[in-house]
Amino acid sequence: MPRGPETPVQVWVGGQLFQADRALLVEHCGFFRGLFRSGMREARAAEVRLGVLSAGGFRVTLQVLRGERPALAAEDELLQAVECAAFLQAPALARFLEHNLTSENCALLCDAAAAFGLRDVFHSAALFIRDGECELAAELALPEARSYVAALRPSSYVAVSTHTPAPGFLEDASRTLCYLDEEEDAWRTLAALPLEASTLLAGVATLDNKLYIVGGVRGASKEVVELGFCYDPDGGTWREFPSPHQPRYDTALAGFDGRLYAIGGELQRTPVSSVERYDPAAGCWSFVADLPQPAAGVPCAQACGRLFVCLWRPADTTAVVEYAARTDAWLPVADLRRPQSYGHCMVAHRDSLYVVRNGPSDDFLHCAIDCLNLATGQWTALPGQFVNSKGALFTAVVRGDTVYTVNRMFTLLYAIEGGTWRLLREKAGFPRPGSLQTFLLRLPAGAPGPVASTTPEL
Repeated sequence: MPRGPETPVQVWVGGQLFQADRALLVEHCGFFRGLFRSGMREARAAEVRLGVLSAGGFRVTLQVLRGERPALAAEDELLQAVECAAFLQAPALARFLEHNLTSENCALLCDAAAAFGLRDVFHSAALFIRDGECELAAELALPEARSYVAALRPSSYVAVSTHTPAPGFLEDASRTLCYLDEEEDAWRTLAALPLEASTLLAGVATLDNKLYIVGGVRGASKEVVELGFCYDPDGGTWREFPSPHQPRYDTALAGFDGRLYAIGGELQRTPVSSVERYDPAAGCWSFVADLPQPAAGVPCAQACGRLFVCLWRPADTTAVVEYAARTDAWLPVADLRRPQSYGHCMVAHRDSLYVVRNGPSDDFLHCAIDCLNLATGQWTALPGQFVNSKGALFTAVVRGDTVYTVNRMFTLLYAIEGGTWRLLREKAGFPRPGSLQTFLLRLPAGAPGPVASTTPEL
């Protein structure tokens, strides 16, 4: 008798019996999809036996497919999960492993993914290793993994200052993207901005190693620039792409799960709550769920494959909310209440969100940092105060276990360790005035760009 997709199926793995949702297995696992649609005798049976997998790995697989987030720390747990992701052809489990890479597990996952043919996990682990300390690559056991990592380019710290569209007859040498040459301790020119592009109140984000600029303005009336601009560092080229359906400036732009999200913003000096998603392959925008409230310039960050934003609310509250793509909804995560202080920047490291906020009474020369642990839901205040000269910490980005911040005087690198940020290194400051937006890009090999010229402060 044929069994419908809603029928539960019993799966024997490693001597243990699991009750599983047949439709869930068919949706997320190529192995079960092929099995149940094959017409074989096993497809009609009430039980399936998987003799080659471990019970622990299959248990983790079911948890991930159900939307749970199991903690994987032990080596055998990670290896069993890689084995299941490969054998069962389970992309959701592979993505879960990619989103949970750490300095402690990246070498193990890189070697295991290479051995089991999990290409995406292998590539993500290799990129993580390339961006970390050199000791990480030394932990790799497989020669092919070491060679692959060595051939990759590390991420570079890139910054762009505030620029409005330039008339064609007026060239401005400062209208450029710049990157930090860490070896030579200098900021170098990467590429000139298109003449029509504006980074004033624009959303800036990276996705698949391309830079996107959306929603800048021109003139005192804050006229929104009609087009978006995308920079591809591999070819050194710019291309135009459509702007969101709703004109907006001061929008938060995020590259998440293969799409761009334009979150909130402002139009005619009025905050908006709408959110739009851009599909680069289709070349079009579509509306998704509105923010819980109108908001402009919201801080956003990604942790463990999840997208978070900060919203400001009365009574000195910074509310963290998460976008759930499966249900197209914004879900409350946690609130932070501090007198006369709101979160202006948020970065993520592992399963923690770090909210950088102004000092009391809008003191922007100093700032405090609070950490939200997503696993426990607990807030912890980082000890001490951090100097925030001209908004340095409000432009922070994380590479591996290192936080990069920059202002006119210094580029400061912090190591995230022991529940705080420890000052690691000091590099040259950004040579130009204005508010900065910073991000990471992998730049192709070749001759370094010219040292960025210094622009006097107005």
